[in-house]
Amino acid sequence: MSLVDPDIEAAPWAAQSEADAPLYKAQIAHLFDKSRFYRQKLGAAGFGSSEDVGGLAAIASLPLTEKSELRAGASDDEPLGLHCTATRSDIVRIYSTSGTTGTPSYIPLTAGDLDVWVRTSSRSYAASGIERGETIVSTYNAGPFVAGAALAAFDRLRLCHVPVGTGNTERLVTAIAKLKPTAAVLTPSYALHLVEWADSRGIDLAQSSVKRVLVAGEPGGGEAAMRASLEAGWGASVTEAMGIGDIGVSLWGECEAKAGMHFSGRGFVHIELIDPDTGTAIDLTDGAEGELVLTHLVNRSTPLLRFRTRDHVRVAMGACPCGRTAPRVRCIGRTDDMLIVRGVNLFPSALREVVNEFQPEVTGVLIIRPRAAGVRQDPPLPVAVEVAVPDPAAEGVAGLAERIRARIRERLLVTTDVQLVAAGSLPRSEYKSKLVEKPH
Repeated sequence: MSLVDPDIEAAPWAAQSEADAPLYKAQIAHLFDKSRFYRQKLGAAGFGSSEDVGGLAAIASLPLTEKSELRAGASDDEPLGLHCTATRSDIVRIYSTSGTTGTPSYIPLTAGDLDVWVRTSSRSYAASGIERGETIVSTYNAGPFVAGAALAAFDRLRLCHVPVGTGNTERLVTAIAKLKPTAAVLTPSYALHLVEWADSRGIDLAQSSVKRVLVAGEPGGGEAAMRASLEAGWGASVTEAMGIGDIGVSLWGECEAKAGMHFSGRGFVHIELIDPDTGTAIDLTDGAEGELVLTHLVNRSTPLLRFRTRDHVRVAMGACPCGRTAPRVRCIGRTDDMLIVRGVNLFPSALREVVNEFQPEVTGVLIIRPRAAGVRQDPPLPVAVEVAVPDPAAEGVAGLAERIRARIRERLLVTTDVQLVAAGSLPRSEYKSKLVEKPH
């Protein structure tokens, strides 16, 4: 598919800050005018007015915004939070988070904000190469969660959309068999589970009509071993997308070059990279790694300034055959999922990527089971790895645990206690996978 907004998506990236600068100044003025949260936060940091804040070039001098601060600003009297700047009459949609850490957070959108979400999602999903008129089957719920907003992008791209939702595996496979969609959108862990589910029932997904699998919702689709497994199991091309619920539902999308996800929020969101430990700004250069920090440029409902996403990414710059010029990222993992094992930072998704190098001897499903609560762990770190046979003690898998342990030590500098478990014994997910099982 051609670019959704070619004048924007193919514009020189070097000129982006110049284009964003006036939007940023207007947004800062909006925060001081309408946001009690940011008037207080910026005032406490020594910025009494939008003039004190200055321009976009000085953004790194401003305080970062944490998710916990937003939760703390919400109450029974003000469920949308102190950072909400829109009146109820201007709000056309209210999404919520899953509430896995407590009370759900609410994310309101004005009509303009909702259109921005759909537009960025359209850019993101169009990058996959899907063409107008194709049929796509989706597995995201269009209910309370922000992923539902991404589904409107399929209408804008003029696709034939078959929504199935979460938890309907049999219905999904039936829809693929009968309606012959050429694309499917789902999480990478669910896509992997579907290959196993279908195979156990004598169904070969690789022979289905699906030729594009668009994965999002969690890291994994960009991992070489997992992508290879998915592409072999589905007989399809796999590309990934990524969003941040508080900022935009789908802000990054991978093109057919599969060299990282292009930033799709140009003109709407400003991106930064920081050291997750110190908060120090890191230049967006080829190969740079750090935590993504995002700032709304035009949001009028719950605008955020220097929001910490907790997504740890590696950046790729430079020309791409698709014509998009924005930076590309590969998500390495979430900094709030990271474990520290004797001074070594370990992302669970990185460990999964190493284990998946042993396919087809392993299924690709694993669980890290820390012995202690908290981030810091003493070695060896317990890891349960599913083998591809019913008996983990079978002669054919002799020595596999030691080989996996040695490879993890070589690649990630972490000592693990690898326990092999039977195929199918670890939990599967029809949405996002759980890689860490924390002690109770």
